[in-house]
Amino acid sequence: MTGKLESGRKVVEGSYAVAHAAAMCRPDVISAYPITPQTHIVEDLSQFVADGAIDSKYVNVESEFSALSALVGSSAAGARTYSATTSQGLALMHEVLFNAAGMRLPIVMTIVNRSMSAPINIWNDHQDSMAQRDTGWIQLYIEDAQELVDTTVQAYMIGEDPDVSLPVMVCMDGFILSHVFEPVDLLDQEAVDKFLPRFTPVRALDPKNPESFGMFVDPEYYMEFRYLVEQAMDASRPKIEDAARKFKSAFGRYYGGLIDTYETDGAEIILVAMGSLIGTLRDVVDDLRSKGVPVGLLKIRAFRPFPIDEIKKVIADAKVVVVLDKNISLGTGEGAVTTEIKAGLHNTDINVPVLGFVVGIGGRDIPVTTVQRIVEKAKDVARGGTVSAGASEFVDVKHDLISC
Repeated sequence: MTGKLESGRKVVEGSYAVAHAAAMCRPDVISAYPITPQTHIVEDLSQFVADGAIDSKYVNVESEFSALSALVGSSAAGARTYSATTSQGLALMHEVLFNAAGMRLPIVMTIVNRSMSAPINIWNDHQDSMAQRDTGWIQLYIEDAQELVDTTVQAYMIGEDPDVSLPVMVCMDGFILSHVFEPVDLLDQEAVDKFLPRFTPVRALDPKNPESFGMFVDPEYYMEFRYLVEQAMDASRPKIEDAARKFKSAFGRYYGGLIDTYETDGAEIILVAMGSLIGTLRDVVDDLRSKGVPVGLLKIRAFRPFPIDEIKKVIADAKVVVVLDKNISLGTGEGAVTTEIKAGLHNTDINVPVLGFVVGIGGRDIPVTTVQRIVEKAKDVARGGTVSAGASEFVDVKHDLISC
């Protein structure tokens, strides 16, 4: 090895920060295919390998399907692996996502969230990863570049835990985080090595001890495999919390485990969201709190496994819950987070109204004024106003452009 990656506080692009963090985890195999806005991550990793800064095998492939397929084989052979993708690329991986989870392979992959075609749009929403929420991958959603760095390391600790052994998506908002330059504490290799154990696979392909991975299974056994993946997903809950606490102990930074909260004590209105939108919502909460409005914020960090028990504890005494979804589950009229929370509250003694709002689709801006208007609607419900039944409200839709 001839190169050396710098550590310490630097002003860097979000994509570089992610690539640096992935490099610090010492992946044995990296495989990816370029697609906007993910490309800078894998370009940086390719440069690290070319410079001899990391001792990894970089596999050039012809598609995202091939990229993840290469990692399935590598991980099954006992290698620590990494990839990154977005949008149409993630969709092309769909079949292989199920394979990775079903084979219990702890691959870590950064998802640079971008809207899905058609029409073609390269800007951010969460539709791409939300469409893969049932593939068996743990999904962590990230607020800023520093959390991206730190969560990448935690993702390996979580996924590689023998009680879990599942792949992990670390989801970051495209352009908003991937292309922003900001001060980031880049991790030191020695510190990461001390925090993150070397990968010891639960099982691996070995000619001396032949095993089958992903083999044909008839109805007599298939359901049990699905059940085991669900059990592993459930087992990941305390592991996500534990990884966050251990990281705080080692590095002094904490972003929540499954969830995080901000000013929720005594809050009558609780805003719920994921990703970079959390930063805007913190500013809104600060402003409204200064004016005497009892508003709080609940950040969902892990969408899979879905943290409904933790959510219920936070919202139990609220008068109204406001969910801001950067996705839409077409045919339900709701965003996925809204649906999950409503389902989780069904048949419980928590009787709090849940208002769903679909925002930011296709990268549409979500200014403070938009959030303030949403809060005004929530205040009316908190005072005893009528709650509209059914679908979420699409926010800032330009109805004059819609033709029937």
